[in-house]
Amino acid sequence: MTEAAGATSDESLARRSAEGDQQAFSELVRRHESRVYGIALRMTGREEDARDAAQDAFLTAYRKIGSFRGESAFTTWLHRVTVNASYDLLRKRSRAPDPVAEPQELTGRRTPAATAEATDPAGRVAEELDVREALTLVSADYRAVLVLHDMQDLPLEEVAAILDLPIGTVKSRCHRARVALGEALGERTVGSGASEGTTEP
Repeated sequence: MTEAAGATSDESLARRSAEGDQQAFSELVRRHESRVYGIALRMTGREEDARDAAQDAFLTAYRKIGSFRGESAFTTWLHRVTVNASYDLLRKRSRAPDPVAEPQELTGRRTPAATAEATDPAGRVAEELDVREALTLVSADYRAVLVLHDMQDLPLEEVAAILDLPIGTVKSRCHRARVALGEALGERTVGSGASEGTTEP
């Protein structure tokens, strides 16, 4: 073997999973379950729905692991599966999501108020709850861009690959999603200091 167990790549694990190695797939789940759940939580707005969407994402990944050809990073493929699972759950759900509390990485890194509250834990949690609730008011297509780029810190190019969209569309949606989120929060300055997408129509 030329690859140490601790250094096995996602792509190698995916190939082994496609060949029936269940331990390899379990390792992929272990590596990525936190990120998958985080995306699902921000997309759906509720912990229960996020757990269901994350479970559906991994079940889909397990069934379709053979379709991963390595043309992109495994994480790009898995994030696409996760977003699609979240879309499916949102389509099935008839009621509006309840706000949920999980004080970690809830706000976008460009949300001005988040910085102001950084030294006040109680105020920060309240702000994070406001952001989570407001995020559910942004349309799902725009929300996906905001979640992946601003909240998961993925490059615009990777977001475009995940969503199978032209990068110009991603930039435009990102900008408009920030504006929509700012309006929902009553803070129209959200995203005003960012350069990506601000010149898109």
